[in-house]
Amino acid sequence: MATRAAIETALRRLAPGLPAHEFSVVADHAVDSAGLARAKPETAAWLSLVAYARHVFTDYDSLLDEGYDRDAARHFVREDLAAALAGWGVRRPLGDDDSTTDTKDTGW
Repeated sequence: MATRAAIETALRRLAPGLPAHEFSVVADHAVDSAGLARAKPETAAWLSLVAYARHVFTDYDSLLDEGYDRDAARHFVREDLAAALAGWGVRRPLGDDDSTTDTKDTGW
């Protein structure tokens, strides 16, 4: 089980420009998510960060509400998601697995 300190360290490396209030939300999620309980700190931080950005800074939830399935909605918000991450100084590119990670795995 990853400690909060380890997750926060990983999150600072991944997204050095993430504002403090969002940093706390992402870190809380990574620590509290049952789906991430056994994940490595970097994995928990990354998946929480991606899920947070997808739900808060893209039209992902609206697309789901309109009837798009998860894969289609994630396809359509991929560029906006990448832009949000880049705005926080994230240099790690989105992989195919990041676009298809089921939110039930991360608790969002």
